[in-house]
Amino acid sequence: MKFKAGIGQDSHRFLPSDSSKPCIIGGVVFDNCPGFLANSDGDVVLHAICNAITSITHLKILGGLADELCEKGITDGRVYLEEALKSLGSHKVSHLAVTIEAKKPHFSSFILPMREKIAEIMSIDVSQVGITATSGEGLTQFACGEGVQCFVILTVYEE
Repeated sequence: MKFKAGIGQDSHRFLPSDSSKPCIIGGVVFDNCPGFLANSDGDVVLHAICNAITSITHLKILGGLADELCEKGITDGRVYLEEALKSLGSHKVSHLAVTIEAKKPHFSSFILPMREKIAEIMSIDVSQVGITATSGEGLTQFACGEGVQCFVILTVYEE
């Protein structure tokens, strides 16, 4: 069995609090938070997964395929991830590790729903998705409540 690991990162700043754009993180809507300043839905988790896939396949999803989809009015990060997954070819997902830094929203009650949504989109078992979240203790702009940052490590294998 041959393993590969990809690292992905994404971050977005929040829109003003009176924005009507929904805040979507990990495919889950957070009602008590404004959406992100982005030409897409700004889902930092799904976008970071796309970047991790790019580091494995070398197919540029964000800044490439996703931009083309945005021009057609397709701004859903789930669509970008579904397209990115196609580029894995015969590789299968072994595990996805996600870490999120943000002062807001509070993630504790949303970890399981995000894991379930990501597993559903990626057609993997929820046990293959791990998510941690940290407030960052005020050390970065994300930890001060200006936006959300996400890092992921994606491990895939080929038999």
